[in-house]
Amino acid sequence: MPDRPVVTRIAPSPTGSMHIGTARTALFNWLYARHTGGKFLIRVEDTDRERSTEAAVQVIFEGMRWLGLEADEPPVFQAARADRHREAVDALLARGAAYRDYMTAEELEAEREAARAAGRVVLSPWRDIAPNDAPDRPFVVRLKSPLTGDTVVADKVKGDVRFQNKDLDDLILLRSDGSPTYNLAVVVDDHDMGVTHVIRGDDHLNNAARQTLIYQGLGWEVPVWAHLPLIHGPDGAKLSKRHRAQAVSEFDSMGYLPEAMRNYLARLGWGHGDDEIFTDEQAIAWFDIVDVVSAPARLDWAKLNHINNHYIRQAEIGRLADLVSAIHESRDLPAPPALRPVLERAVPLVRDGAKTLLDLADSTVFVLMQRPLVLPEKALGQLTEETRARLGRLATRLAAATAWDVPALEAEIRAFAESEAVGIGKFGPALRACLAGAASAPDLAGALTALGQEESLGRLHDALSPAA
Repeated sequence: MPDRPVVTRIAPSPTGSMHIGTARTALFNWLYARHTGGKFLIRVEDTDRERSTEAAVQVIFEGMRWLGLEADEPPVFQAARADRHREAVDALLARGAAYRDYMTAEELEAEREAARAAGRVVLSPWRDIAPNDAPDRPFVVRLKSPLTGDTVVADKVKGDVRFQNKDLDDLILLRSDGSPTYNLAVVVDDHDMGVTHVIRGDDHLNNAARQTLIYQGLGWEVPVWAHLPLIHGPDGAKLSKRHRAQAVSEFDSMGYLPEAMRNYLARLGWGHGDDEIFTDEQAIAWFDIVDVVSAPARLDWAKLNHINNHYIRQAEIGRLADLVSAIHESRDLPAPPALRPVLERAVPLVRDGAKTLLDLADSTVFVLMQRPLVLPEKALGQLTEETRARLGRLATRLAAATAWDVPALEAEIRAFAESEAVGIGKFGPALRACLAGAASAPDLAGALTALGQEESLGRLHDALSPAA
C-alpha cells in the first residue's frame, strides 16, 4: 500500500493476563509504525462477554502502559461494533459473496460425515439456492468461498503461502443468533480502522487465507500480512508455566525494567547485526518487518538478565530508589522518608551486580534495618574479646574521619589494618555483621558510606556494647 500511511494495530482479547507473545507483537507493531511515520492503534476484542471483564481490559492497558507502548488514538472495542459487522454481512449477501445456510443440526452432521468420507470440506446445499426459496427457520450466514484455485497470503515474514481453495470451507460469518464471528469482525474492524499492515502471531496464518477471501468478497483492499514466529522456552518447547514467567505482569513483578523488556523483546525474532543493546530511537530507526526471521525465537534468561542489568546501571538513582522502595513496601519493610537519602546512597553502590530490581532490593535491605541489629550466631562467634577491642579502636578512628566516602573509607580501613599489623580478614567479617547483621551488603567502605557516619558508628556501638 505505497500510497497510504502505515497503520498498525494490536488486538488482544481481555480474557486473562497479557502474554509475553502479545507484548512482543505489540512492540513490533509499535516499532514499525514509528519507523514509517505511521500510526499504532489498539483494539480490544471483547466479544467473549463472559470472560471479557473490565478488570481484564485494565490488565491489557496496564501492560501496555508499563511497556511504554502508547497508541495514537483511543482504543476501539470490538463488541460495540456488532451492528457494523452485520452491515458488512448484508453487503456480502448483496454481492453474492455470502449465503444463508438453513441446514438443521441433523443435516449439518450428516454433511460433515459425508465430507469426511469423501475427503472434502463441508458444502452446504444452500450455496446455490435462490434466497426466495428459503424456509422460515433459523439460519447462519456463510462466506461463499471459491471451490477451485489458490488463495495466496503474501506474507512479509513467511513469504508467499498458498492455500488451496478446495480445502477452505464456507466459514460462518453470522451465527443463528445474529452474532458476528471472529474472522468477519476482524476484517471489518481492520478495514474501518484503516489498518494497512496486520502484524500478528503465526498462529493466525490460516485465518489470513479466510480473511483474504472476506476482503475480496467485500471489494476491499487486502492489508499487508506479517505473521510472527512463536516464542519458545529455552528448551525449544512451546512457552509454558514450566518456563517461569509468561505474562507481562510477571516480568514486572520479577524486577525487570520496561526499557529492558522492550530491548530484549525486540531481539526475539529481529535484530540489527550483532547489536544486543540499543535505545528505543535506534530500534525505531533500524526496525523493518521484512527483517523478522521466520523461525521461532527462544526465551533466554541469561540474555534478559544481562540487558536488564545494563539498564539498571543506566537508570536514574531517584527512579531506582522509588522502585526499590515499592518492593520493600510490598515485603512489609517500609522505608520512612528519613531513610530516603540513605537508600539513594546505597543504590549506586550495589546496582552493578543486580540482575533485577529484586536483587537491588535484597542488596539494600541492610540500610532499612532497625537498631539494635540482631546478629547471626556466626557473627557472635566472630566477636571475640580481641576483635571487639580492635573494632572499638576502629570506631574511634572512624569517628574522627573528616571524609566519608568510598575512597576515603577504603584508605582508612587499609591504614587501620596496617596499624594493627593484621589483614582486613581478621576484623572485616565481624565489621560487616555489625553494620548489616545477616543481610547482604556491599564491601565495607560501601556499607559505611551508604549508612553514613552517625548510623555506622551507632551500629558499631550497639554491637560492641556489653549488652550485645
